[in-house]
Amino acid sequence: MQVIETLAEGLKREIKVVIPAKDMEAQMNERLEEAKGRVRINGFRPGKVPFAHLKKMYGKSIMAELVNEIIRDRPSAILTERGEKSATQPEIAMTEDQAEAEKILSAEADFEFTLSYEVIPAIELKDASGIAVTREVVEIDDKEVDEQILRIAESARSYEAKKGKAAEGDRVTMDYLGKVDGEPFDGGKDEDAQLVIGSNRFIPGFEEQLVGLKAGDEKVITVTFPADYPATNLAGKEATFDITVKEVAAPADVEINDELAGKLGLESADKLREIVRGQIESQYGSVTRQKVKRQILDQLDELYKFDTPERLVDAEFENIWRQINTDLQQSGKTFADEDTTEEEAREEYRKLAERRVRLGLVLSEIGEKAGVQVSDEEMQRSLFEQLRQFPGQEKQILEYFQKTPGAAASLRAPIFEEKVVDHLLSEIKVTDKTVSKEELLADDDAEGAVKTEAKKAAPKKKAAAKAEAAEGEEAAAPKKKAASKKKAAEGDAE
Repeated sequence: MQVIETLAEGLKREIKVVIPAKDMEAQMNERLEEAKGRVRINGFRPGKVPFAHLKKMYGKSIMAELVNEIIRDRPSAILTERGEKSATQPEIAMTEDQAEAEKILSAEADFEFTLSYEVIPAIELKDASGIAVTREVVEIDDKEVDEQILRIAESARSYEAKKGKAAEGDRVTMDYLGKVDGEPFDGGKDEDAQLVIGSNRFIPGFEEQLVGLKAGDEKVITVTFPADYPATNLAGKEATFDITVKEVAAPADVEINDELAGKLGLESADKLREIVRGQIESQYGSVTRQKVKRQILDQLDELYKFDTPERLVDAEFENIWRQINTDLQQSGKTFADEDTTEEEAREEYRKLAERRVRLGLVLSEIGEKAGVQVSDEEMQRSLFEQLRQFPGQEKQILEYFQKTPGAAASLRAPIFEEKVVDHLLSEIKVTDKTVSKEELLADDDAEGAVKTEAKKAAPKKKAAAKAEAAEGEEAAAPKKKAASKKKAAEGDAE
C-alpha cells in the first residue's frame, strides 16, 4: 500500500492511497480459500469446488467487501501512523467510473482513493497560573428568603368565596369562549377556569376587565393578542371572550409557619427556609459560575492564537446562524431592527464561531493533559436529565442517543468542559468579592450570565400558550452587536 501526501496547506491535508491490484487479489484469494470448505454448490462435493469456479461466482462480492473494509478501517490507521488527528470525519473519494470500478473488483486495476481532512493543530499548553478571576458572591439575608417563600406560597394560598365584586388579588372562576372575527378558535374555550387577577397569566388587558364582576355576571371582553404571541394565527389579532363568572373568591392571608410548610409537603417552616435558601444559593451560584467561566475563557482567548480547522468553524457557524435566524423569525424582527446588516452579522458570528472552536480545542487539550475523564455515571445522569425534560418521549429520546452517531458526544462535551473549568479553578488565582444581588445580575452585555425571560401568554391553560424560557448565550460567546437579546435576570426559586 502506498500513502502519498498530495496536499499540505495550513491545516488542510490530502492523502492518496494506492493498493496494488496484486495485493487486493491476494487478499481475495485468501478469503476464497477460507470459504472453499464452507461453500455448497450443486454438482460439487463439499470442499471440491474448483477455485476458478469459486472465484467466478464470489470473487467480485468478496472484493467489494474488501473495498468497504479498507474504506472503513484504513483512514484512521493512516492518520495514527502519521501522528495526526482529523478535526472532522475525513472525506473519502474514489472512482465513480463504472468501467474502472469493474476493473478494481476484477483485480485488473489498482484500488485508489483519496482522504481529504483538516488536522487538529498542535497546541502547546501555557502556564495557567497567571490567570486571575474575581468570583462574585452574594450574601443571602433572611428577608430575601422569606420574600421568596411568600412567592412560592402563592401556589398554596387558599381562597374563600365572597359575594362582592372581584378586586385585584381575587380569584375568579369562570367559563369563557374566545373568538376571532366572530369565530371560535382552537384552545380558546375553557370551563371552570380559575384566574387570580393581577397574576398576569392571561393576555394583556384581560384580567383588568374582570375587576368589578361578581358571581353570575356575564361579559364580553375584548383584547388584542401580542404581536409576538407564540400561536402565529392569533398574533396581533383582536379577540373577544364571552365570560360567565361562576365564583369570586378572596385570598386568605399567608404566613410562614409550619402549616404553610405542611401544605408544601414539608415538616416545618425551618425546613422550608432551609430548602428555599439552598435554591437561591444555587441560582446565584449558577450566575457566579458562568461569570467566572467567562473570565477564564476570555483570558484563554488572549493566551492562545492559532488557525482553526475551517470545517469545524463552518459547522459551528451554521449552528449559531440557524439559531439567530430562528430567534429573529420568532420575534418578527430583522437585522435592521438590531442596528446591523446581515453581512455585518455574519462577520460577527463567524468570529464567534472561530472563538468557540479555538477555545474548545484548548479546553480539550488541557483536559486531556490533566487526565480529565467523564464517568459512565455522569453520562447516565445527563441522559436522565434529557429524559426528564421530555416527559412521554423517553423511548424516542433513548433510541435517538442509541442510534445517532455523535449523540453521546453531545452529552459528554458539556460535562467534560465543566470538569476542565474545575481543574483550571484549582490552578488559577481566584479572588472572592461580596456583591449585591443587583451587581451580580447586572446585565452589561455579559452574555455568559445565566438569565431567563418569561414570555407571558394567555389564556394560558388551553389557548396554545405556554411561558417560554430563553437561556442566555454560553460564557464562551464574546460581546455581539447583531441580534443580541437583553435578558432579564430572575433570582426566583422554582
